[in-house]
Amino acid sequence: MGLPMKAVARIGAYIAGRHLSGAKRYPLVLMLEPLFRCNLACAGCGKIDYPDDILNQRLSFEACMEAIDECGAPVVSIAGGEPLLHRDLPRIVRGYLDRGKFVILCTNALLLTKKIDQYKPDPMFTWSIHLDGDKLMHDKSVCLDGVYETAIAAIKLAKERGFRVSINCTLFQGAVPERVAAFLDEMKALGLDGTTISPGYAYERAPDQDHFLNRTKTKQLFRDIFALGRGGKKWSFTQSTMFLDFLAGNQAYHCTPWGNPTRTVFGWQRPCYLLGEGYAKTFKELMEETDWDAYGVGNYEKCADCMVHSGFEASAVMDTVKHPIKALGVTLRGVRTEGPMAPDIPIDNQRPAKFVFSGHVDAKLAEIRASQPKARRKVVSVA
Repeated sequence: MGLPMKAVARIGAYIAGRHLSGAKRYPLVLMLEPLFRCNLACAGCGKIDYPDDILNQRLSFEACMEAIDECGAPVVSIAGGEPLLHRDLPRIVRGYLDRGKFVILCTNALLLTKKIDQYKPDPMFTWSIHLDGDKLMHDKSVCLDGVYETAIAAIKLAKERGFRVSINCTLFQGAVPERVAAFLDEMKALGLDGTTISPGYAYERAPDQDHFLNRTKTKQLFRDIFALGRGGKKWSFTQSTMFLDFLAGNQAYHCTPWGNPTRTVFGWQRPCYLLGEGYAKTFKELMEETDWDAYGVGNYEKCADCMVHSGFEASAVMDTVKHPIKALGVTLRGVRTEGPMAPDIPIDNQRPAKFVFSGHVDAKLAEIRASQPKARRKVVSVA
């Protein structure tokens, strides 16, 4: 894994402690979305489809600290929206580092050169730059020309300044294995500290609904990519080896949504980072009152094709803890890219999708309007 030993040791000690205590469910990574506003409008994104009154909302520094104190996860991944638009973000990052957390700041890098002096290199802090492939692939993904070059320049600057830098790469239908492998080679040459790679998730409100991968295509795509890189061993990934093995169809996992709980301006998001079908006021309420069995592959239609790291990385980590010899074997020989795939979870009895986005948005708008002076209130609704 592309993580510093200090972070690996703290995460390992945390997992061991929870495992030995017999905890059934516990978080590994706090997924923090301190705002939804972004300076890009990617066709595959389902995070920015909100009225301005909601896009203008920000989690306060105090709320961000309360979130990590409530859940206690050893890692914080700050996303959005574009988190660098948040004025208090340097203070938020510092607050998490002071609590001994490993902090991953996810950004499209458009503002990184302007903002970089507000941050200091730290072995427990990583810039995670959004790059969905080479120039043509990425600029098409984000629907704007020139973003790739800006991101590459920001990566080089951050490395020159002594920061840890990784990339997060999301793949969609039409990705060519040889091209993805060549891109990973280019990123390796930049001296990155790791890569997070994952198939895209079909956000129901994303403008582009035609280019998300189903599970069968996902597994074959990653097999073909890893086959070009010695079972994936050629590249340094920030994910566990067992998650990569899962992407290649060699493991069949149920998702672990509580492993990466999400805190947004709405509250604690149920059930996961990818699906906002309800919100809890506290982490305790999220953990104790969410019907976890109602979600996941085989349980819910919206989850049928999901293989994203935010849902399955924790499952892979738990498998590693329970079966360390199996995990060591995959690490040593690389991900298997030939032969039969593990039988997938049947979806015959999954419950049909429910579409509740508009209701949650209207409820949040009502809350915002109630807190504003009458002269500033706007009547906005999402159909």
